[in-house]
Amino acid sequence: MTQRKIIHVDMDCFFAAVEMRDNPALANQAVAVGGLRDHRGVISTCNYKAREFGVRSAMSTAMALKLCPSLVLMPSRFDVYSEVSAQIKAIFRRYTDLVEPLSLDEAFLDVSNASACQGSASLIAEQIRQEIFDTTGLTASAGIAPNKFLAKIASDLNKPNGQYVIPPSDVDAFTAQLALRKISGIGKVTAAKLENFGLIYGEDIRRAEPEFLQRYFGKLADVLVARCYGIDDSVVKPNRVRKSVGVERTLSHDVTTLAQCLDELARLKSMLKERYRHTEQLAIHKQGVKLKFSDFQSTTVEQAVDEFDESLYVTLLKEAFERGEGRPIRLVGINVGVRNNQNSQPDSNSDLNQLTLFSS
Repeated sequence: MTQRKIIHVDMDCFFAAVEMRDNPALANQAVAVGGLRDHRGVISTCNYKAREFGVRSAMSTAMALKLCPSLVLMPSRFDVYSEVSAQIKAIFRRYTDLVEPLSLDEAFLDVSNASACQGSASLIAEQIRQEIFDTTGLTASAGIAPNKFLAKIASDLNKPNGQYVIPPSDVDAFTAQLALRKISGIGKVTAAKLENFGLIYGEDIRRAEPEFLQRYFGKLADVLVARCYGIDDSVVKPNRVRKSVGVERTLSHDVTTLAQCLDELARLKSMLKERYRHTEQLAIHKQGVKLKFSDFQSTTVEQAVDEFDESLYVTLLKEAFERGEGRPIRLVGINVGVRNNQNSQPDSNSDLNQLTLFSS
C-alpha cells in the first residue's frame, strides 16, 4: 500500500490577520475579532500580541478586556474572510483533489499520489504556504504526517509561519512522548484526571492495563490507546456533507446547578452564531443540546423544528439536566441540524435566514 502523506494547513490567527493586513495601523497592537463589549460577547480569534496577555479564542469579551484593557476589538467581516478562504482553497486544489476543509482557515490535504515537488509532502507544504502568502499576504502553518491525527498536532508545533514533519519512522517515538492533553477531546478536566493517575504522556497509556483504562475512562480508553500508538485510519473526505453545526465546551471545573449550565448556554449561543455563518448549509431541521457528566456518560436532547427558535435551547437544556439526576456536568454543547442546500437556488430568503438566525 502507498504510504499516506497528509498535510494539515492552518492559517495563523486568520480573522485577526486579515484585519491587520487590511489595516496596517493594527500591526503592533493586541487585536481580537468577535464578540460585543458585554458579558455575552465571545472572542472569535485574536492575534499573537493579544495572546501574550492570556486572551484566547472562545473567551468571553469581558474577560479578554480585563486581561488586556488595550485590546482592539474588531467586528467580524465574514464576507471578506470567505473570499480569502476561497483563494486559499483554490491553491490547495492545484496540488490535490483530496481536500477536506474543516473551517474557513484550515484543511486536510491528502498528497499521497501528488506529482508536484517530486511527491515530497514537505516541499508541497512549503510551496503551498508560499503561494498563500504571495496571493493573500497572510501566513500559514502546516503539519505533515502519515495520518490526520498526527498532521493536525504537527501543524501547531512550529507556529506561526512554520511547519513540522512527523515521518513514519518517527511516529512511535513521537507518540510515546506526546502530552495527552494535546489529543483532541482531552479537555482540562480529563487531563487533570489522567494526571491524577500518573498518565501524562503517550508512553504512560501504553504501560497502563486495558482493564484499568476501560474502568476509569470508558469509551475514551480505546481512542487513547490508538492515538498513543499513532493510529488513525480516517481518510480525507473532500465531499464531506455537513449534517450539523455545533459548539461545545469542556468546563474548567464540573458544575452542579441548572443556573450554571444556563450561563454557559448564553456563551455557547454567541459562539454558535459565528460558526453557523461559516457554512453554506442553511436548511435547518432540528436543534439539540448535549451534556456530558462527570462519569463521562453523555445525553443529547433534540427536537425537530421548521424554523429556528433560540429559546428552545433553554427547554432542551432543562430536560438534559434532569436526565443527569444530580450528576456533576463537565461539558455543555449545542447544535443545529442542517441539510445540504446545494440543490436549491440561492436567493434573498436564504441570505436572510443566515443573517437573522440569531437576531439580537
